[in-house]
Amino acid sequence: MKRVLTALALIPVVLLIVFKAPLWLFVPAVGVFTAIGLREYLSMVEASGVKAFRWPTYTLGLLPLAALLAVSLPEIWHPRDLPPDLPYQSDLLPLWLAICFIAPAIFGTLLVFRKELRNGMASVSACMFGIFYVALPLSLTVDLRDNPSQRFLLVFILFSVWAGDIAAYYVGKNIGKHKLAPIVSPNKSWEGAVASVVASIGMAALVFYFQNQITDFFSGGTGLWKPNFHPSLYTPIPWRHVIALGIITNVAAQFGDLFESALKRGVGVKDSGTLLPGHGGLLDRIDALLFAFPVVMFYINVVEFLDRLIYS
Repeated sequence: MKRVLTALALIPVVLLIVFKAPLWLFVPAVGVFTAIGLREYLSMVEASGVKAFRWPTYTLGLLPLAALLAVSLPEIWHPRDLPPDLPYQSDLLPLWLAICFIAPAIFGTLLVFRKELRNGMASVSACMFGIFYVALPLSLTVDLRDNPSQRFLLVFILFSVWAGDIAAYYVGKNIGKHKLAPIVSPNKSWEGAVASVVASIGMAALVFYFQNQITDFFSGGTGLWKPNFHPSLYTPIPWRHVIALGIITNVAAQFGDLFESALKRGVGVKDSGTLLPGHGGLLDRIDALLFAFPVVMFYINVVEFLDRLIYS
């Protein structure tokens, strides 16, 4: 019962933030989720006997969001004369590239001055991995949310993962007989995994079919994602992309769930935290999304890049 009540309370709040929050509110909300996720991840790291560099990890993980918020705040207080349908366009990729370059030097320097050097390599590796495992995928939601031609994909990812989870749970519980990953997650079955993929494809079809209406729910601007750049092509997105996105999003989400389960079993904890009654920690709820967001972003950017080459 706690699980259901928590979900009923949390989902409307998440959707309200996704659809209606302005950038200056959406970015701090993502930052809060990121900080909580990093805290739970680092707690698991320390449960394994590895001492984490907590504050440097928080700082590097939240730096791109903080920088974006600092840049956008002047526009809030002193808005320029811009068309009302032209939102601020965030681009966090350069910041994340900079963090890739500087993070090894920062953690390496901190390790030099640490008194206890045992498991030093594990400490550095675990903290750097946590940044790219938790903070980077969550920051991608800002890029999606602030891009008028891609923002509906954020809804697609959320709905696709949720639909897959529900289908996997009920099908696996009722007819699941063949274990998917018995060591990592004994309750998951191949029957549930297949049902999850089918449900995600169905949800993809619904979201892409109603993408106009979904986009209209967002505050500030309109726009649709079309994987072509030829000026004479205004056809709807091909179904092959819809099906492909439904499949890869679901497969990534399922492996994200299994990966977090593997981490927990490796350190001997049942849940990543106790934040959500009936659900465990925040990571227990967003583990699938942490794999789904990067995979979808990779797919759409590769498709757009290839189409630029074709139609340029």
